[in-house]
Amino acid sequence: MEALRLIRSTRHALTQARSVPEVLVEAWQACALTEAVGGHLALHGEEALRAGAQLLAEAGGHAGGCLDRPPDDWTGFGRAARLTELAEPGAVLRELRGLIHEVAEALIIVACGADTEALYWQCIDAVDAAAECKDAVTELLRTLHEEPDRDPDPDLVPDPDPDPAEPPERAAPVTVTLQPPCPG
Repeated sequence: MEALRLIRSTRHALTQARSVPEVLVEAWQACALTEAVGGHLALHGEEALRAGAQLLAEAGGHAGGCLDRPPDDWTGFGRAARLTELAEPGAVLRELRGLIHEVAEALIIVACGADTEALYWQCIDAVDAAAECKDAVTELLRTLHEEPDRDPDPDLVPDPDPDPAEPPERAAPVTVTLQPPCPG
């Protein structure tokens, strides 16, 4: 199956996850897919991409290792095992970068609501590993001479002709302190 389709399927599945175990399974799926895309590019990609793709595969494997593997009663097959084709490396890497970002956000939400310290640290370690994956994808995109954030959210694009009489609005910074759950 084509990589872009697998990534989009994983993004959709992550948005449909409604429980902590479902989010963790989809995060693990995303990590396995990141590892598979990196491995595929390392073996079959352009020569210039191979070293960076190997780093991506290793980072994806590390991120998946932080999450453990899905529980023994999980009967699904990993989407990454169905990867057979990677037609457009730039498009695949941009979509993968978005998936990694969404996984990190989902894991932060799980960490904030974690009821055990082990789950909290598992999520935080996986978020850190996901950042390594995102950095590796960004470097691969640069190697391809493509912008990492080629399709920005239109709501975040500044107005090209702001009114000079009005000062720009600035949002107040938000600080969230992440700490492991308190016992008891």
